[in-house]
Amino acid sequence: MTMFVFVGPTLRPEEVLSAAPDAVCLPPVAQGDVYRAVRKGPRAIGIVDGYFSGAPSVWHKEILWALAEGVEVFGSASMGALRAAELHTFGMRGVGRIYEAYRDGIFEDDDEVAVVHGPAETGFMVASEPMVNIRATLARAEADGVISQATRHRLEAAGKSLFFPHRSWPAVFRAVAGGGSESEFEFVALEKWLPAGTVDQKRDDALEMLAAMQAAAAADEVPSADFRFERTHFWDDLVERAADEAAATETGAVVDGILDEVRLLGPDAYRAAMKNALARLLAERESLRRGFAPPREATAAVMSEHRRDLGLYRRSQLDAWLSENRLDQRSYDRLVEQEALLRQFTEANAAMLAPYLLDELRMSGRFHQLAARASDKAERVREMSPAALPNTVQLRFWYFEDCLGVAVPDDIQSAAAVLGFENIEHFYLMLRREWMYSHETKEGLGGPNENNKGDRDPLA
Repeated sequence: MTMFVFVGPTLRPEEVLSAAPDAVCLPPVAQGDVYRAVRKGPRAIGIVDGYFSGAPSVWHKEILWALAEGVEVFGSASMGALRAAELHTFGMRGVGRIYEAYRDGIFEDDDEVAVVHGPAETGFMVASEPMVNIRATLARAEADGVISQATRHRLEAAGKSLFFPHRSWPAVFRAVAGGGSESEFEFVALEKWLPAGTVDQKRDDALEMLAAMQAAAAADEVPSADFRFERTHFWDDLVERAADEAAATETGAVVDGILDEVRLLGPDAYRAAMKNALARLLAERESLRRGFAPPREATAAVMSEHRRDLGLYRRSQLDAWLSENRLDQRSYDRLVEQEALLRQFTEANAAMLAPYLLDELRMSGRFHQLAARASDKAERVREMSPAALPNTVQLRFWYFEDCLGVAVPDDIQSAAAVLGFENIEHFYLMLRREWMYSHETKEGLGGPNENNKGDRDPLA
């Protein structure tokens, strides 16, 4: 099971990998991170640490979207415990005592789990003591007979009174200084007991969450959401921001070099490539906004066609192609899904796209030529006798092999749909008309006595 774990100061990466060898460690979660993680296709996501300030906190909506997409989401210890307590009724799985305390209303304030920590370069080194750890440690000290209940309550109140970045054991002791000889005796005893008796409740809960994720993987549990995810204007904004940020990460000398190579192909090829890229972007965004997704059979058909076209029949050939194109299996699956989405979205919106297609022809200078041909064809075919027409099999071979210079597709109905025809009858009707016209005028699809073999720009 592929699992992503958002973690920072609570656990070190080696501790995560020791408990869950297949986990991918990600930095503390912020707004948009869960959405981006789900787009990479994990089986489960675990949230331990997250940002409370300095960056927008992870949004409840993106966790709900993950659950609706069939990704199991676990939460524990810190930000994960907070979000799990708020979303457990929707299916987010909370783990640990801290989560239970928030769920049951024992804890209410975010500052119970908040800490100050350093940047990633320092390993998110902790610079303050979380209140939940202070409470757990004092509870153990009381159970061990080191302090009384009254002293525990007094120390807890002192810790809670401190602003969370200033919480530390020396600060707590300073806050209760001068409490009388009996209390002073307990404070000294506690200070001696602390190094060995300190409880790291956040760490314990996080490890418990990783164990729960491993158990879920072993049981091969299939999550399902019992709610309907509602898309809103704010959700669309988050999706667009996340897409923009993801695009901004596609930088570097290699990527810039590839783009320069495309630019050097010339203005026509570059503009064609950019238009196709824009179509992918807009189709993906609009489909996400509408909740539109290609059916599994459409994605499988695109993958089969792609592998056949590139000669990737064996797994070793596909693996080599993935390496050459700097892709892994998950990113390849997403690429195929994106292509299926683009095709299906284009077919579903063919009528709406018609006027834009005409504008495209006008800008390319081909509108007049095609309009004149269509008019001439309609007039000539109307006066022709339909005798001795080829049958459908002959028409298929004539059109695909002779006119287009490509192999006849296995699925003619799908090929007709890709070409924008209403149905297979419409497709064959147009082939008959074209056959009659081209034989009458000796003019092929590309002009007099020529066809389209080899004419098409691979980037167009």
